[in-house]
Amino acid sequence: MAKEHPILETQDLTIRFGGHVAVDGVSASFERGSLTAIVGPNGAGKTTYFNLISGQLTATSGTVLLNGEAITRMSVPERTDKGIGRAFQLTNLFPTLSVRENVRLVAQAKARKGFDLFSVAESHVELLERADHVLAEVRLIDKAEQTVAALPHGDQRKLEVALLIALGSQVLMFDEPTAGMSVDEVPVILDLIRKLKSDMDRTILLVEHKMDVIRSLADRIIVLHNGALVADGEPAEVIALPVVQEAYLGKAPKSSETPEAPEAA
Repeated sequence: MAKEHPILETQDLTIRFGGHVAVDGVSASFERGSLTAIVGPNGAGKTTYFNLISGQLTATSGTVLLNGEAITRMSVPERTDKGIGRAFQLTNLFPTLSVRENVRLVAQAKARKGFDLFSVAESHVELLERADHVLAEVRLIDKAEQTVAALPHGDQRKLEVALLIALGSQVLMFDEPTAGMSVDEVPVILDLIRKLKSDMDRTILLVEHKMDVIRSLADRIIVLHNGALVADGEPAEVIALPVVQEAYLGKAPKSSETPEAPEAA
């Protein structure tokens, strides 16, 4: 029996901007149902690595694989259709429509069903049922009839996750999900990520600076420094490493060699 591919893998992934190597030969694989935190100091290449996976940037060299298929040269929409979902980067919320209609439209696009004079009512009912199922999953079903513009910021972010689920995303990517959120909103998003993590069919990648968030959510941590992968392992083991202690706790590494100063964000 053939070994199952990791759901997501990068092989020697590299991008250069002129003479600067922003991501330097990063090889990592991500198993189905896991939550991996990607950490490192400012300028380490975390968001650039995310952009290479989701398609906002095209690699200079190396490969991105989804379910064993090379997607390195695919566009963002093509990768989205294949199952890569980048949370909190969406700009296609319809603020004047209801929460339910936003999700229904995405479910319709995924199903590639058009509503013309010959559309059957059953198709519409199925899509609304799908929308309600997704809204229940992200705990927004009680706000299904509200317009998006009336939602608090935290609920709008939950809706963006709902849209990714409606698109059938297998890989959910969160880049600093708690950034810019109020103290009251942060637990809502963390609770949602925990719930998503419990679904073993989904894989989550998380860039986050708050170490307490990382400790509470991650199964695994990988560390980028100056664009390179410098550590990969279980949270307790990786958090104890000098490069992580220096970046997050302000402690100098216990070695005679001092790492280069991180670049500005």
